[in-house]
Amino acid sequence: MPNPGSDIAVRRVVIVGTGDCGARVALGLRDHGFEGDVVLVGDETDAPYERPALSKAVLALESANPNSIASGPRLAELGITWRPGTKAVSIDRALRRLELDTGDAIAYDRLVLATGARARRSPVPGADIAHSLRSFRDAVALREQLFDGARLLIIGGGFVGLEAAATAIERGCAVTVVEFAQTLMSRVVPNAVAEHIQARHLAAGCDLRLGIGVEHLQPMEEGFTAVFGDGSRQQFDVGLVGIGAIPNTELAATARLSIANGIAVDDRLRTSDPDIFAAGDCCSVPHPLYNGARLRIEAWQNAVTQAEVVAENVVGGDRVYDAVPAFWSDQYDLRLQIVGLHSFAVREVTRRRADGAELLFGLDSTGRVISASGVAPGTAIARDMSAASAIIASRAPMHPADLSDASVDLRSLASGRHRSSKAELISAAD
Repeated sequence: MPNPGSDIAVRRVVIVGTGDCGARVALGLRDHGFEGDVVLVGDETDAPYERPALSKAVLALESANPNSIASGPRLAELGITWRPGTKAVSIDRALRRLELDTGDAIAYDRLVLATGARARRSPVPGADIAHSLRSFRDAVALREQLFDGARLLIIGGGFVGLEAAATAIERGCAVTVVEFAQTLMSRVVPNAVAEHIQARHLAAGCDLRLGIGVEHLQPMEEGFTAVFGDGSRQQFDVGLVGIGAIPNTELAATARLSIANGIAVDDRLRTSDPDIFAAGDCCSVPHPLYNGARLRIEAWQNAVTQAEVVAENVVGGDRVYDAVPAFWSDQYDLRLQIVGLHSFAVREVTRRRADGAELLFGLDSTGRVISASGVAPGTAIARDMSAASAIIASRAPMHPADLSDASVDLRSLASGRHRSSKAELISAAD
């Protein structure tokens, strides 16, 4: 059930965070016809921009900029007050006031926390000489050091690290990726898909060192020396740490909002204070597709969708967040696509298409599809992944034989036009 806000007229909405999510909440409020004050507060000085390209196009070209979400003039045209370079330091919930590092405060009727996440720092001694990659400024600083022949060490074999590795190799750098786990992208990608990506990196000349850690980084007059867990040493010109992110919950915590792997919200994205919402990388939400498990999803599509839900609910809507999680990663000529969450799967089913591409479905114990993933050049599997997302959203059990049979149209499975008998489904689940 929704947690209704206090019985006040909503005349001003204040949003903390100018990233993908926060900026879209502001725009979404205007799209929903909200005519009151909208104030957008963020510590970055750049106008709101999209972040997925930071590890790809922005690193690839010296003059590349990320796609703009809204320029300063556009925000002004929409009557959105933008406070760049401004940090929110505390929330007075009783008076409904947001206090800023400038010393002043902004009154609100509804507050939206879209504070995002920050790069996780490596505990490796000396790792502070390596870059992180969360902002446009981070990308520019790293890009300036990716000269032809540069020796780049990347600590972490997740999406950001591997995307940066592919981009750097295409720029002529010599890249080493060190991952403590035995497989790449182990938190979110099935092993079969990870192996496909691993093979592509090896073919491109990337030095992958799996199942090994970094002991310390030793600065030199030029560059640094990395000492690895097996005792070996290697010299590098530049480093990048990509070992995940930590949600920015400090502002919420000091206001005594509930925290649980992020700012805890309900299925309408309200926090424990009914006048405060949270969305994007900073919050965790009970997801109906995964039996109400509280999830924090770091993905561009999730930020966009949650912004839409918040913008609607802030002005009196009652929309439930139930979107199928979706991720993608461009590396070299390949696009990795994932819908759903494979970590909840107990069984895998592979579909081999006539063009050689493979899709891997994850099923739960009832035969319901809860994830799908695949790798192919460009958008070759985009239509199938869209259909897989619809199958997940339908929550209907599927026969493994239908999923594995490339002659069965996935769209017909999603719509229910092709469905195996109940007896077959029960047998398949057993």
